[in-house]
This record gives sequence, C-alpha cells and structure tokens, in this order.
Amino acid sequence: MAKQRVRGYVSGVVQGVGFRYSTAKAARELGLAGYVRNLFDSRVEFEAEGEADAVARLVEWAHEGPPSATVESVETSEVTPRGGDEFEVRA
Repeated sequence: MAKQRVRGYVSGVVQGVGFRYSTAKAARELGLAGYVRNLFDSRVEFEAEGEADAVARLVEWAHEGPPSATVESVETSEVTPRGGDEFEVRA
C-alpha cells in the first residue's frame, strides 16, 4: 500500500501538558514514522507517515489530544513521503 505523510499544526493549550509525548505514543501504536515538536508560537507541529488510515486516526486523535490539553484547532496538509521507521519527539 502507498504511504501518506501529513504535516499538522495544533493550536490551543498544547504545550506543557504532555502533548508531544502523548502524540508520539499514539503514533508509535499506529506504526507511524515522523516527529512532533513545540513551536515558538505556542503551537505543536507534527509530521506522520504511514498507511493512510493510520495517519487519519492520528489526525483525529490530535483534535482531542491528551486529557490535560485544550485543542482549539488542527490544520493539516499532505506532504511528500520521506520514509523512515521511527517517530521522534523533537525539542
């Protein structure tokens, strides 16, 4: 099956609440590659690559995030797959 890669930007109360680590856990459980990181403008950015249904499930999860987060919006766009087999938390 073809791989899909999506870049997402999550806004709201999403820094300092475990959002990155929860995202990485969810992505790894779904078998996705990519990364998640905090941005200087208080958003969280992620890229996730894998089977389209697994990517869609992570994007759906991002609309809620962990219980301590308050997600206001999630913006996503499809980007070119790059391969890889790990999902990392970046500083």
